[in-house]
Amino acid sequence: MRIAFTSTGKNWDSAIDPRFGRTEFIVVYDEENQQLEVIDNNAVKNEAHGAGTATAQKIYEIKPDVLITGNGPGETAARALQQLNMKIFVDAHNLSLKDAYEKFKTNQLTELNLQ
Repeated sequence: MRIAFTSTGKNWDSAIDPRFGRTEFIVVYDEENQQLEVIDNNAVKNEAHGAGTATAQKIYEIKPDVLITGNGPGETAARALQQLNMKIFVDAHNLSLKDAYEKFKTNQLTELNLQ
């Protein structure tokens, strides 16, 4: 399973970025090979509009099985993400990636229903 996190940094100790669209990094954990992949998302930082859609496009290219974030995507990005067969979990505020992963594994995060 591939799990993507919105993140303020590049490792397990980094905080979940509560912002979906303007997240600094997307960190992907591949459970099969137990490796982290870091995607720099800073290009959207100065976008006046469309940051969520641009980040959704990156998520679409990554094709994770799960996305863990803070607030979740906005309406336009959520519509774009509906095309993926991916589960989205929110309310990971103030957690490190490691803590968010552990809460995900023990069903302690809220699943976002995009239907």
